[in-house]
Amino acid sequence: GRSPRVLITDKLRSYAAANRDLGLNAEHRQHKGLNNRAENSHQPTRVREKVMRRFKSARHLQRFTSVHDQVANLFMHCRYNANAQDKRQARTQAFEAWETVTENSMLDRLAE
Repeated sequence: GRSPRVLITDKLRSYAAANRDLGLNAEHRQHKGLNNRAENSHQPTRVREKVMRRFKSARHLQRFTSVHDQVANLFMHCRYNANAQDKRQARTQAFEAWETVTENSMLDRLAE
């Protein structure tokens, strides 16, 4: 219900015209990189959308998405705040959890 205090857009001139047409009194900042925070906040969604483009049917897509995040969270960890030893240990734990759930060894399959 409230109007924004600051409007941040890229350098497209039509944004300023739309701002005037809407009658917003917000400060309008036009800069190439100011809206990176908003753009980057959608990256996990974009990754999932990219994966989903491969699917031909909605049913197949629903089956995939129902388990995708749980499995992905098991194997994908933060890249920046951990050293190599911590990453190896987390990966080993993830493989052990996967083997427990699926009742087969993923490492044996990789060795084949």
